[in-house]
Amino acid sequence: MKSVVSEGKTSTEAINNGLKELGVSREDVDVKILENEEKRSFYSILSPRIVKVELTVKENIRPKEEKIKPVIKEERILSEEDFNIAKEDLIKFLDSFSSVFGGLEYIINKNNNLIEIIINGENSSKLIGYRGDIINSIQTILTAIGNKRTSDRVRISLDICDYKQKRENTLKELAKKLERTVIRTRKKIVLEPMTAYERKIIHTELQNSKKVITYSIGEEPHRKLVIDINK
Repeated sequence: MKSVVSEGKTSTEAINNGLKELGVSREDVDVKILENEEKRSFYSILSPRIVKVELTVKENIRPKEEKIKPVIKEERILSEEDFNIAKEDLIKFLDSFSSVFGGLEYIINKNNNLIEIIINGENSSKLIGYRGDIINSIQTILTAIGNKRTSDRVRISLDICDYKQKRENTLKELAKKLERTVIRTRKKIVLEPMTAYERKIIHTELQNSKKVITYSIGEEPHRKLVIDINK
């Protein structure tokens, strides 16, 4: 059984700190008070108030699985007026950016409530970055520009040199490979930190598996995905 000792100014705070570290709920643990805030000697009255508790995870309890909820598209279809306004601002930025960076070509398309931007060109691959960190940053900038003058919120998706589709295919292949490894070794695998988008791809790929489960642990931006045997 997994245990952790945590501290806080009160027992409630100490317990909550321990639950956060373990990634479980209050009903999933047994709590033992190691140092109670009510039992303090006269000589410790001026010392900082610290409560220590030991939390032990009950048997057959796992960190909660990060549930992937179905996407409910409630947003209105992007109007032609807002699309044209956003497109005008995006073209100004991309033309300026291309003239500085050099050798870029881009396409802007409207897909329901989404504006899709595709960039290609001789030097465009340099804009992807390690695991897409640069492309994600550029997409954030483009989203801010596209929303400057529109009446409704505009969502923007950026792809460069077909990176996103290639990355998705790679993650799907990785998911199946790791699934086979976990089944063979009967040991869980903890992946390196991933974005929510990348974790969702693996979650979705393995969600119908009867032999393994997936869940996420940790806090953003260091949240990790775990593939474990389905006991």
